[in-house]
Amino acid sequence: MKKIKINTERIENEEKFKKGLSIIKKIISKGKTAFFVGGCVRDFLTGIIPKDYDIATDAFPDEIENIFSNTKPVGKQFGVILVIIDKIPFEVATFRTDKDYKDGRRPKKVIFTTPEEDALRRDFTINGMFLDPIKKEIIDYVNGLEDINKKIIRAIGDPYKRFEEDKLRMLRAIRFASVLDFKIEDKTWKAIIEKHSEISVVSSERIRDELIKLLTSKNAYNGLKLLYESKLLKTILPEVEKLSVVKQPPQFHPTENALEHTMLLFKFLENPSPTLAMAALLHDIGKAETMTITDRIRFHNHHNVGAKIAENILKRLKFPNNEIELITRYIRNHMKFIDVKKMKQSTLKKFLAQDNFEEELEMHKADCLASHKNLENYEYCKNILNTLKKDQLKPDPILRGKDLIEMGYKPGKIFSTILEYAYNKQLEEPKITKNKLKSLVRKKFPIKEAE
Repeated sequence: MKKIKINTERIENEEKFKKGLSIIKKIISKGKTAFFVGGCVRDFLTGIIPKDYDIATDAFPDEIENIFSNTKPVGKQFGVILVIIDKIPFEVATFRTDKDYKDGRRPKKVIFTTPEEDALRRDFTINGMFLDPIKKEIIDYVNGLEDINKKIIRAIGDPYKRFEEDKLRMLRAIRFASVLDFKIEDKTWKAIIEKHSEISVVSSERIRDELIKLLTSKNAYNGLKLLYESKLLKTILPEVEKLSVVKQPPQFHPTENALEHTMLLFKFLENPSPTLAMAALLHDIGKAETMTITDRIRFHNHHNVGAKIAENILKRLKFPNNEIELITRYIRNHMKFIDVKKMKQSTLKKFLAQDNFEEELEMHKADCLASHKNLENYEYCKNILNTLKKDQLKPDPILRGKDLIEMGYKPGKIFSTILEYAYNKQLEEPKITKNKLKSLVRKKFPIKEAE
């Protein structure tokens, strides 16, 4: 064991740190031991302000419930209690060792034990350290601080055993290496490659959550490369891995294949949302199914084919329906940018006025920068968005159903056709009057024919 003195001034004014510290002090006041543990310690040591503070203690779950008035027994059988301070939850767990994992995730039983054995059951050395905020010491049983200094992701003990206990740890290793820009230690890397297919036993929801954390990080490009090289990509997203054999037309793409292009695209996304990140990952997913070679390599209709494939993938990963709808729309629309300068004003305005269009535009920009680097259409759209006010881009309709009734039309299926025609005319001619619009409607849809 190593104890290293540290300076915690950088986080001492953080509200969550102060509330977590109050929990630790209260536990200690009852004659028990308590430390910050895991990810918050790793983040602090790598220069990141922790988002959450987990606490490990020798107090038993029943004791924690007696010490604090607002608790939830979220994993009491595993020694985990949520302590809620000012509506902020803190995970407080009793030092434990895990026995006989049953499902590639959960142990059959736990034994409450010492801080050292608790550290040795954890996944990676960078996550196996304790922080004593009272003495301002790092307590390190696993040489985690040394691995942080060397920028290494290393499984604690036998990596095969660690990954057997929880298969998701293989994907987490990739994410940590990506987010922190660390290298995965050789034995740990070898174990991931050999056991990659076992990730398939992990629930879709857990894989989805890890994938999103990776794709929305600043080093997603590196993470995707590691996913591919480790063969985890082939197991969790075989449709994406298939892009590695899809050649690209060299006159438009500097990358050799569609997977490399997809990976490169992430170098040009800044803080993408989950929907934007998944759309970027899947935007060319239809190319493997539509590739033909005539005068050159072509992918006819790959955007529509890709949207259908993406929908199946997103359902498999249990994405919410509203996110599936957005992501597949981005994929269907990503080839429309080629024609923005040729579009009628009505078509262009409706295209630009879509909800969340800013994300579609950012994906288009990254797509261009990862290929031909021509941003003319991006700048064209951006300029119109900056020039037109919202009520010019998506104005309220001048003509509505009640107006058609007053004009003598009988309600029916024809109403939607007439109203769409009228709205398009309104978008084409922003200064058009209501009377002129009515005149155009009467001419286009004579009342007798519309009945």
